[in-house]
Amino acid sequence: MSALETDVTDLWDRKQNGELDADSAGEDELVTLDEFLNVLEAGEVRAAEPRNGTWEANEWVKQGILLNFGLRETKAREYGGVTYNDVLPLSDTSDYGDRGSRNTPDGTVVRQGAHVGSDCILMSPAFVNIGAYVGDGTLVDSCDTVGSCAQIGANVKLGANTLIGGVLEPVENAPVVVEDNVSLGAGCRVTSGFVVGENSVVGENTLLTPRIPVYDLVEEEIVYGELPANRRAFTRFVESSVSDHDLFEGGAYKPAVVATDLAEETLEATEREDALRE
Repeated sequence: MSALETDVTDLWDRKQNGELDADSAGEDELVTLDEFLNVLEAGEVRAAEPRNGTWEANEWVKQGILLNFGLRETKAREYGGVTYNDVLPLSDTSDYGDRGSRNTPDGTVVRQGAHVGSDCILMSPAFVNIGAYVGDGTLVDSCDTVGSCAQIGANVKLGANTLIGGVLEPVENAPVVVEDNVSLGAGCRVTSGFVVGENSVVGENTLLTPRIPVYDLVEEEIVYGELPANRRAFTRFVESSVSDHDLFEGGAYKPAVVATDLAEETLEATEREDALRE
């Protein structure tokens, strides 16, 4: 256990025991929280990591994020000539150019405590929340939201109007994960700790959540909460347990996801033009 983890855990225990709040938090406590935000933003600690093939939450990291809300006062702040009220300022993006990343104006918002890697593109309007991790070479397109603690891998494409849900509480729950080299089509929704396996391509307007079954035609099984790696996935509707009813004609249907082999032509269709990276 690192010294920072020990300090954050101690602050958490004090707050949970009613010994510490925003009014009583002093300089020492805020220095710890600032140090925590710096390493979180640098990508040196993450809200979740893979262990033995399974993504697990780092509870102390999620505790540190919650402490930044619980031990700080809301203040009026300025951004782009607009006053907003929050416990934290937005992330300083002045070094993005040095890392080959770019964020377009008028609505690209990265909250302090979010990590954005090198060679990334963030198109406005887009929002990356505290605790999120965006890997190198990833595209966050227009009208995208990357929720609190979401873990986005390297070389990922988030299509326009994509929602990556946030999972901050309870602290023991792993957040949404999109692994390396995934392409999500426009309008996708990934929520409630769902894991999208590496190298997968997901069709537009697909909802991925643990409550919706994934019919994996490769392994011929039904899985929940994850899309296996190297799959092409898309939405289909399957017959519901509610059959014919006096209130409507025909059967009732519920959403499902179908996953098949990832064909070479699918990969070619999702490649981004080299000009985007020049």
